[in-house]
Amino acid sequence: MHIVSKIIIALVALFHCYILVLEMFLWESRGPKVFTSFPEELFADTVVLAANQGLYNGFLAAGLFWALLLIKDAKWKRNVALFFLGCVAVAGIYGGATASPGIFLVQGLPALLGIASLLALKPKN
Repeated sequence: MHIVSKIIIALVALFHCYILVLEMFLWESRGPKVFTSFPEELFADTVVLAANQGLYNGFLAAGLFWALLLIKDAKWKRNVALFFLGCVAVAGIYGGATASPGIFLVQGLPALLGIASLLALKPKN
């Protein structure tokens, strides 16, 4: 896997770790500062929902770290990374279209760049 791909995958995975922490543990304290279009009075009532969403983001991060750090076979590493980046890209595109265009910029676009790097750059093991 090329170093550019590794960097992009790591950044996407770290971003999803941040979202996991934000949605699972900091929803009521930090959440209102990040999700400014969401009514502040609803944060307390949506703690469980946010935690569930955070857990899903954690699974995306785990899959990307699995591909990046634990899989040794180059073909499997690339395919697993493509799968999880694809999941992130779809979520980012959907979120950008339905909730906020900013979601596409911070979630979908980096995932698409990761996919492009995996498909375009010659792998280095």
